[in-house]
Amino acid sequence: MDNLSGRNYSEVTEFILLGFRTAPKLQILLFFIFLVIYMAIVVGNVSMVLVISMDSKLQTPMYFFLKNLSCLDLCYSTVIAPKMLVNFLSSEKKIAYNECLAQFFFFALFATTEAFLLSVMAFDRFSAICSPLLYHVNMSHKVCVQLVTGSYICGCINSAIHTSFALTLRFCGEHRLDHFFCDVSALIEISCADTFVNEMVLFILSALIISTTTVIVVSYGYILSTVLKIPSTQGRRKTFSTCGSHIAVVSIFYGTIFFMYTQPGALSSPEQSKIVAVFYALIIPMLNPLIYSLRNRDVKEALKRIACGKGFSQ
Repeated sequence: MDNLSGRNYSEVTEFILLGFRTAPKLQILLFFIFLVIYMAIVVGNVSMVLVISMDSKLQTPMYFFLKNLSCLDLCYSTVIAPKMLVNFLSSEKKIAYNECLAQFFFFALFATTEAFLLSVMAFDRFSAICSPLLYHVNMSHKVCVQLVTGSYICGCINSAIHTSFALTLRFCGEHRLDHFFCDVSALIEISCADTFVNEMVLFILSALIISTTTVIVVSYGYILSTVLKIPSTQGRRKTFSTCGSHIAVVSIFYGTIFFMYTQPGALSSPEQSKIVAVFYALIIPMLNPLIYSLRNRDVKEALKRIACGKGFSQ
């Protein structure tokens, strides 16, 4: 223990995740609700990965990115859900300090990577609709791999910066996190040192991630301009329908990031933060496979082929 600026800072070895403050009977109910949600996430996203991998007609850049999106949804929900489910049934909702930082690191890594991947997917739709003759050149398999790798690198850099600054936080005996996972905003909330730098880093990096929507907005601006030039109504509807699922996913994903990390006063509202975090960490990964499978004719037809025993289409 050391004394800096008149405050006693203690070494924290573990945190207590307060989670949802409800009666014990409701904890059991919440356990089963979130267990069903997590099972839906696993089944939905694993199914998307398998369908895209098995069907040769889905071996295109768009579905390559969609398969990676499903992997990311599965990964970052798995970072959160198992520990949360265990805590619903446990009287001691403890998490070790190193485990807490590791949980946050991987959550930030996968979530940030998804933000960049959604921008890549918008660029893919722009290339397919606005430059169809050059599409297979602009979006070759090598380019697609590089774009996905770049998304992971950006995610890793963002996560490493956040985690490094989280390591500088100091605590004065308080080790109860008013959250259901180790989110940086909850760690900042209980720190007894000056957190101005940490809050600014959180705000700036979150704003930079949200700025990736510029790529999405510009891409869809050009897409809309191109679609409106198509003479037939049916042609316009068919062309733009390939973007509908992506627009829905982007709107939900970036909307929750905005409300969770960049809204003024977000750090002082733990209950609001928890509700939005549930949507962000669990509901979106559950909805994405449904959005892409129900709104996508190619995926539905692939599912039918696999169900009929024609999984590896020729």
